[in-house]
Amino acid sequence: MSASSGPSVRLGAGAGFAGDRIDPAVELATHGALDYLVFECLGERTVAAGQARRRADPRTGFDPMLSARLRAVLPACRQHGTTIITNSGAANPLAAGDLAVAVAADLGLHGLRVAVVTGDDVLDAVLAEDPLVWETGAPVSSGPVPLSANAYLGHEPITQALAEGADVVITGRVADPSLYLAALRHEHGWGADDWEAMGTATMVGHLLECAGQLTGGYFADPVTKPVPGMARLGFPFADVTPDGAVLLGKLARSGGLLDRRTCREQLLYEVGDPAGYLTPDVVADFSGVRLLDVGPDRVSASGATGRPRPDSLKVTLGHDGGWVGEGQISYAGPRCLARARLAGDIVLERLTDLHGLDPDDVGIELIGAGAAFRGLAVPAEDAQEVRLRVAARVGEEELALLVGHEVESLYTNGPAGGGGARSGATSQVSVRSCLLPRTLVTPQVEITEVP
Repeated sequence: MSASSGPSVRLGAGAGFAGDRIDPAVELATHGALDYLVFECLGERTVAAGQARRRADPRTGFDPMLSARLRAVLPACRQHGTTIITNSGAANPLAAGDLAVAVAADLGLHGLRVAVVTGDDVLDAVLAEDPLVWETGAPVSSGPVPLSANAYLGHEPITQALAEGADVVITGRVADPSLYLAALRHEHGWGADDWEAMGTATMVGHLLECAGQLTGGYFADPVTKPVPGMARLGFPFADVTPDGAVLLGKLARSGGLLDRRTCREQLLYEVGDPAGYLTPDVVADFSGVRLLDVGPDRVSASGATGRPRPDSLKVTLGHDGGWVGEGQISYAGPRCLARARLAGDIVLERLTDLHGLDPDDVGIELIGAGAAFRGLAVPAEDAQEVRLRVAARVGEEELALLVGHEVESLYTNGPAGGGGARSGATSQVSVRSCLLPRTLVTPQVEITEVP
């Protein structure tokens, strides 16, 4: 990192997952004095599900909330000179880019430059290379042919897009911290082989990537860890100087809490080895990170470093996961637990004896009687209400629909007192992982100016 201090760059978290709220991002875009607003909207199953949607309709496959997000924040971002970076392109970043251009044109934001990053779709390379699947230890070719394969790209193509003057950058599968690292490297000129700088930037990205988790959302417990104003939970931002000083914060006007405790929980979130956090950009080392409260909703973060990046990239493989059929119904009052158990036995017998389902493919839960503990807790025999949930994984939609039908039929076929039945059937995508040499992955950047 540079040894000198200078103007800081402010990065704001606009989303932490595909279904996140939009209003905290609008608040940041309007009042946060941001240089960058980052929307992290892509999980492993999210991109695989996007690939499934794209197969059904080539015009889809990106984040369904992308249009709403852009319409909500683009005017303020344009007014304040804030650049947007997002992986909302999911399985179809080119279509997402077209949508962004159309939204910007409709808002009258002429001259806005929209960059699209592609190259994460590596299905052909995976089929040719035939790497080992993590979950099985066997080559990809030994199992079902994957429907999709998306590599975790690093920061480089985003940094390229920013260097070419992009106002909005839309990617597919990019590692979550890389969305933030790209902006910091572009602004501060850090070298891609400056492993301390890359470790620091990855720490910043990892702390911000889940948005409301850092400001108390996932942290909150009403007894042990109260968080104020959660109905108006604000999203965090970070000020980062050229010499790597990091100050985390949130807007005073927003609800939530940002302190050393919330930051410590997020720092360790989904990190198997804090001294060796693998990303496409760096093997980050968080073991020496120091978090200090320096004011209301202000925390300084320091001490991250890193080592040379891996030679391979992680790839998410998407497979056809069949269908899941589900039905739910509630029982209340005296002996409700016994009636719910009987109802579950009835449905299980009918699904297996009449419809030929394998008992191992059928799951029965008694919600409210310890179902979440999977047999590790003793059910409350004096429960006042229980909700029965029956779910089954099957190969065909018709069989999936039968599950909910059998639950709903309990209304008049007993046991007594069932109510509030619901049913549904959804197609499933299963995911597995493998590694691919980074030399086989070639990102591309395409920029369109809004007419």
